[in-house]
Amino acid sequence: MDVLYFAWVRERIGLPKERVETSATTVNDLVAELIAREERYAAAFADTSALRVAIDQELTDFDAPLAGAREVAFFPPMTGG
Repeated sequence: MDVLYFAWVRERIGLPKERVETSATTVNDLVAELIAREERYAAAFADTSALRVAIDQELTDFDAPLAGAREVAFFPPMTGG
């Protein structure tokens, strides 16, 4: 699946997007797998309450299932202006 990173998440990880082979069943499981990879992922996902997630461009929660997902995106909350 494609994993996309936006704003400061992208800055901490150093990539805008990557293809990930995963056995994760939920977004939380995917985050745990990413954190186990390297310190830069641990820094980016240190506080998931400061992040939003979308699966196939639909906002969802971190406990959402990944079955059939083609894309997961992580980004900070949007602010209006």
